[in-house]
Amino acid sequence: MSANAAGGTVRGRVLRDTVEKKLRHLVSSEHVGQEGRLPTERELALQFGVSRTTIRQVLDDLERAGLVVRRRGRTGGTFAVTPRVNLDFGQLAGIPSYLRAQGFRAGAHVVSARIVSAEPETVEALNLEKGAVVHDIIRVRLADEVRISLEHTRIPVERFPDLLTNPLDDSLYGVIAEKYGCTATRAIERMVAVAATDSQAEALGIDVGDPLMAIERVTYDQSGTPFEHSSDLFRGDRTRVIAWAHTPGESAHVDTESGSADQALMRSPVGS
Repeated sequence: MSANAAGGTVRGRVLRDTVEKKLRHLVSSEHVGQEGRLPTERELALQFGVSRTTIRQVLDDLERAGLVVRRRGRTGGTFAVTPRVNLDFGQLAGIPSYLRAQGFRAGAHVVSARIVSAEPETVEALNLEKGAVVHDIIRVRLADEVRISLEHTRIPVERFPDLLTNPLDDSLYGVIAEKYGCTATRAIERMVAVAATDSQAEALGIDVGDPLMAIERVTYDQSGTPFEHSSDLFRGDRTRVIAWAHTPGESAHVDTESGSADQALMRSPVGS
């Protein structure tokens, strides 16, 4: 092979690698069309300044990798295969740990962080005195830069002073364990399906009415004291729930004092 031919081969491979990187980013982002439809091969070729042959080769690679699927017919095209985050209710861990363990890049955007009077349901959940104040933290969680959940966390100020001076864009469990010696050991969670409101849809980059999984959680420390009350909303198109089932004789102890008809799920720690 001549030097010119070899150089052309290398340049072609570099070009394909560059286009593949850009297409992988497009596929994993929120900037694809309706129902995850990608632009046409012609549009992608114009967008990236390459031939349709190069685009077709890269899409072949992405299809083999399971990142896109091609459909024929009038409503056909190339569609992104939406990756889902697995939420394992048999394990208690911070969302960043879940994401990293599954190969996602974890991130978060802090919407608000303030000190407020605890609402009645938080007072009850955390066994607080009436009039107690809590750290009220609202964050949007990101997986590979895609918004997957809207989290609303309340933590007692008296027990965790100056919590808001710490970084809040990673695991709160990690901060609480390191700074305050408090370890999350178990949590009780209740889940119900809801439809996204205007504000929730805007925060998560979805349409009003899209399905969400609403999870209310109370987390307990190593002494059995509740220290976190949270209400999280997970996108139905980006998350999948895994729950372990046991026979009655082996099931975890679940608090049923509330008399609620929904399913309570108890989690054990695996780190945060």
